[in-house]
Amino acid sequence: MALFAAARRAAVSAAPLLLRASASSGANRGAALLRPLAAVAARPQPRAMPFSSAPATRPSSDAELLSVIESEIKYAEDCDDHDRVEEIPENFPFKITDEKGTNAVTLKRTYHGEQIEIVAHMPSLVTGDEPDHDRDDGEKGEEGDSDDDAGEKPPQSSVPLTVTITKGDGPILEFTCTAYPDEVLIDSLSVSQPSGDDEADLIAYEGPDFNDLDENLQRAFHKYLELRGISPLTTNFLHEYMINKDSREYLLWLRKMKDYFKQ
Repeated sequence: MALFAAARRAAVSAAPLLLRASASSGANRGAALLRPLAAVAARPQPRAMPFSSAPATRPSSDAELLSVIESEIKYAEDCDDHDRVEEIPENFPFKITDEKGTNAVTLKRTYHGEQIEIVAHMPSLVTGDEPDHDRDDGEKGEEGDSDDDAGEKPPQSSVPLTVTITKGDGPILEFTCTAYPDEVLIDSLSVSQPSGDDEADLIAYEGPDFNDLDENLQRAFHKYLELRGISPLTTNFLHEYMINKDSREYLLWLRKMKDYFKQ
């Protein structure tokens, strides 16, 4: 662009000299040759475009990220549990609905006219990579008791559950639970009658903390759930099922990321 501007200035400055020379000699041919040059000098020049219309190349960071994603996909595919098909126990009382790409599964059954629904969410996993909280001999108490000796259980993987039980159009009984491989802990429970008023439902009293209830009442509620199929048989199966689902959904998520960054 600078070179073209210099040529334009030279043409403009040369034009008067050439015109005077042609006038003194009376040569019309030189004037005719000068007209196109003067027109070029006077013509407005296009501005430089700030953006190029050429296709942009993929940033190197995207290519690096894509390579890492592909490596992680390969690692996930080599794991044994991403394509495992869980065998449903013969006397399993629930029908399972599991949609690909979701973070939960739904279990349903009917029990003596009651509609029971369990929504099992992605598990909270405890693996061998967890930090070791055991204290060595120099850090034990004066009595030498370890955490296990004090009665504390080692951490276990768990599955959050929401259990709802209804009878026709009547009230809804809802439990929030934490399912471990061999037991279910009730975190809270509430009973409500849907009113259609979202604001009223939001501020409805949901009962006390479950652990604050009388122990006999706590045991009675645990028995109530067990009779309706929320038993060790169910939680053991759900525990394995949700761990495998977590692996499948992670691999699906990685493949979606790969497709995005390949575009």
